Amino acid sequence: MLRLKTVRNHERLSTQDLLLSIGAAVRGGETDFYIEASGQHNIGGPLWNGDGKKLKFRVSNPGQRVGCMCMPDTEIIVDGSAPADVGWLNAGGRIVVHGDAGDTAGHCAAAGVIYIGGRAGARSGSLMKHDPLYDPPELWVLENVGSFSFEFMGGGKAVVCGHNSQSLSSVLGERPCVGMVGGVVYARGPVPQLRTDVRLSPLDDDDIGWLSEGLKQFLAAVDRADMYASLSVWGQWWKITAIPYEDGASGRSVNLSEFRAKEWIKGGIFSNVFNDDFRVNGLLARGDYRLRVPVWENALYAAPCQASCPASIPSQLRFNLLREGRVEEAYRLVLDYTPFPGSVCGGVCPNPCMDSCTRGELDHPVQIGKLGACSADIPAQANAVRSGKHIGIIGGGVGGLTAAWHLARMGHDVTVYEADQAMGGKLEQVIPRGRLNHDILLRELKRIEDTGVSFVTNCRVDAARFQALRKKHDALIVASGGHVPRIFPWPGHERIVGGVDFLKAVNRGEKPEVPENVVVIGCGNAGMDAAAGAYAMGARNVVCIDVQKPAAFAHEIAHIEGLGGKIVWPVQTREITDEGLITEDGTLIPGEMVIITIGESPDLSYITENVNKFRDWLAPDENLSILDGVFAAGDVIKPGLLVHAIGTGRQAAFAADAWLRGKERKPEKKWAVPRTRLHTAYFAKCHGYDLPLPQDDFARCVSCGTCRDCGMCLKSCPEEAIDRRELEGDDFEYVSDPERCIGCGVCAGICPCGIWSMHPNWDMG
Repeated sequence: MLRLKTVRNHERLSTQDLLLSIGAAVRGGETDFYIEASGQHNIGGPLWNGDGKKLKFRVSNPGQRVGCMCMPDTEIIVDGSAPADVGWLNAGGRIVVHGDAGDTAGHCAAAGVIYIGGRAGARSGSLMKHDPLYDPPELWVLENVGSFSFEFMGGGKAVVCGHNSQSLSSVLGERPCVGMVGGVVYARGPVPQLRTDVRLSPLDDDDIGWLSEGLKQFLAAVDRADMYASLSVWGQWWKITAIPYEDGASGRSVNLSEFRAKEWIKGGIFSNVFNDDFRVNGLLARGDYRLRVPVWENALYAAPCQASCPASIPSQLRFNLLREGRVEEAYRLVLDYTPFPGSVCGGVCPNPCMDSCTRGELDHPVQIGKLGACSADIPAQANAVRSGKHIGIIGGGVGGLTAAWHLARMGHDVTVYEADQAMGGKLEQVIPRGRLNHDILLRELKRIEDTGVSFVTNCRVDAARFQALRKKHDALIVASGGHVPRIFPWPGHERIVGGVDFLKAVNRGEKPEVPENVVVIGCGNAGMDAAAGAYAMGARNVVCIDVQKPAAFAHEIAHIEGLGGKIVWPVQTREITDEGLITEDGTLIPGEMVIITIGESPDLSYITENVNKFRDWLAPDENLSILDGVFAAGDVIKPGLLVHAIGTGRQAAFAADAWLRGKERKPEKKWAVPRTRLHTAYFAKCHGYDLPLPQDDFARCVSCGTCRDCGMCLKSCPEEAIDRRELEGDDFEYVSDPERCIGCGVCAGICPCGIWSMHPNWDMG
């Protein structure tokens, strides 16, 4: 026997994890379970043993739906009581509850037997049914049931023994057997006035024979065999069955159309305003008579990862292509959005896409960041059709190079002007080599050159050169970045070293002189980079301070602490002295060198025209334009992540291209697919050590907002109204036939990706 405890160290095991554990044990050959539950749902089904062996569960303290969809050769014994939906959709199991059952016990049961050793709640036995190919389902209750019992019952047998219930006005509660059309209910004790469409009658010999044998088995199961004599007084029992329509009190069957035309209101109830054709629409409406119609809205919404990516990279599409075996196409897709998939996406980016990944709600986000490295060596593809236009770009950082990449692929001639001795901006100048693979960066820079982009280095742009470039080029993009360290005017601030300047010197190999004790102001990733650089240059003690909780990645903080560094917060700075930094409360933090890493602003002195600004940054219009034919991208607009610069660089390229061609620029932004439309329940949970290679992680991707061609809608449609159509190339679409569709919404409910939507029929005009 496998014993499962669901509370360990005061932590409760989730329902999903419990069911996964049970399923794995069954697949491993386990057949006997004792489950100390703590309210977990759905315990006991649907499960079966591959060798046909019987499964047995003993359960304490279960949650709702114990034994739901229980299969044949499964027995569930509940110690004590159970909440609602015991044996819901029972498909053949034997379920024994030694105490009371909550509402809707035996709801929709189609086979098997359910024994309740106490009372059952409201709507118990509702919608029971009987497939004539199998034995009818049975529901036995020792005491009484709640109101609306056996509502819409269509088949099966129910027995209410009425123990300890003779003082009640009804052992069946109020309004039992409403809508009952089949099956039989046996009740011992007082029964209320029933509806005219059911019949109350005494037992016959066949009833007594069946009840006598069944009662013995029931009482033995609930450990009350001693009660057989008191409960088997058959004169105290009643039998309730549905009256067939043709045997009803009216004695005749009436066609509804005939009734409306002849016996209701002459000409119809609305005869004064239109002629009624007396057409009777069935309960399952099709075509124009549906209240709702399904619409396949593939790619209408952005996936959460795509919506959270400042560059709008549709990673779900990459995984879809990988799933289809179109590997090179998947790797190349990201180049439509960024020329830096390896160095940024797969390197230094904090990957906000992964923070928003729907899969992260189940186990772990899909490996979007690592997937970027797979595209690092995909060769460039330049546009053979040239536009004859020449665009100049000021700044060879991420934003400017991204704009250059896209413009060159659009067929324009592009020249990038960089003040430093090498292209790459902060990727080249600031980020430590230990955090960024420099070889990957060089290969990605070479790929940009291979599209025909010209690089001009050691070219600092001043006001005169800016005007000359405006005359030389058909359009300009300003992307000179933020390189002026932000320093507060504390007393002694002139002693502070800008973090960006310090890191540039380290990356250039200048080996700046560093004392034993260093203080770093700012605990973001740039602060950790500065601290690592200080240690690399010979510092022995580094203290990083911040006014708020450090924003750096946990592994970056751990790296600095591993080197001996200290992270201290919250700390307010009052003064900088030769001895170090003095905090607001007068504490001295020793440091002969103080480095600040709390952000940078752009140097825009070369733009002498009157342009819109917000503080020290440019404030372009919605088309990223600051002057006629001049556009902005990257940190000159506002400080942000490198992927923000990629996003604005791409948009600036589109804006410049539209301006050059005299076309209107269309926005690309999509709304994120609503979370309520996505379902992770269809995916198996994996553990960290189970993660595949990023390029093989497509099975875990939910493909939010884009059809993953799983066919679940097609297979699940009860009316077979959905078809899959092949389109040109490798495209496809799913369509719903209005002549077969009943607007039930199963397709929208079962789609894990949120593709199908149900729209009111009148919206489809």
